Amino acid sequence: MTESRKSNFVFKPVVRGVAIEGNSALFPVGKVYCVGKNYADHAKEMGGKVDKNQPFFFSKPPQAITQSANIPFPTLTDDLHHEVELVVFLKSECSNILPSEASQHIFGYAVGVDLTKRDIQAVAKKTGGPWDLSKGFDNSAPISKIQKKEGLLIEQGEISLRVNGQIRQSSNLSNMAWKIDELISWLSRYITLKPGDIIFTGTPAGVSKLNPNDKIEAEIENIGSLSFKLIG
Repeated sequence: MTESRKSNFVFKPVVRGVAIEGNSALFPVGKVYCVGKNYADHAKEMGGKVDKNQPFFFSKPPQAITQSANIPFPTLTDDLHHEVELVVFLKSECSNILPSEASQHIFGYAVGVDLTKRDIQAVAKKTGGPWDLSKGFDNSAPISKIQKKEGLLIEQGEISLRVNGQIRQSSNLSNMAWKIDELISWLSRYITLKPGDIIFTGTPAGVSKLNPNDKIEAEIENIGSLSFKLIG
C-alpha cells in the first residue's frame, strides 16, 4: 500500500480535523488509542485491578472524535456511561522508544470523555469478545479544543466531571498508574505511532449512567474544559 500524496484514489479520502486553541489550523486525526484500568479506584469499581506488568489498550475509530456541543444520544444501549480523561496528541513518528524519549513527540493535550455502552461492554467481557461496539460508535469520544503544549509531560492536575451540575468524577492526574511517557513508550513497541495519533489516558472512579438530555461538563486543571449535551 502506498502513502504517496500523488496517488489516485477511487474517491476522496476523509480526513477529520479538530480545533486547536488559539490556532486557525486543524489537527488531523490519525489513530485513536485508549487506556483501560489506569486509575486503581476505577479498576476496583469495575471489579478489576491495574495490571502492573503492562497497560491495557483498545482503539476507537476516527469518527468517534467530536467537538460538537450537541451529541445525539447513542442507539442500542440502555446503560451509557461517561469516563473523563486526559487526551494526548502526537506530532511526530516514533517506534520502540524509551519513556525518556516520549515527550519530544507530544503536540498537546485536551479534555476528553470516553462514552461507553456499558451493557454491550459487559456482554463482550463475559463472552471474551472485542469492545469495539461498546466503545467505537459515532461521537463516542468528545474532546475540547487542543491546548498546544509541545514537548511537555503532564504529571498532575485536578480532573473532574459533572452531569447536570452534580459532580460525578473527581481525582488528580497524579493518580494514573501508567504515566504519559510510559503509555507512549509501550504503544510504540507494538505499532509505529504517527503524527495525528491520539491517546486517551484512562479515567478515575465515579463512572455512571447517562440519560437523554443530560449536560456533561468536564475539566482538567491547566488544560481546559469540555461541555456537551446528549440530545435524546
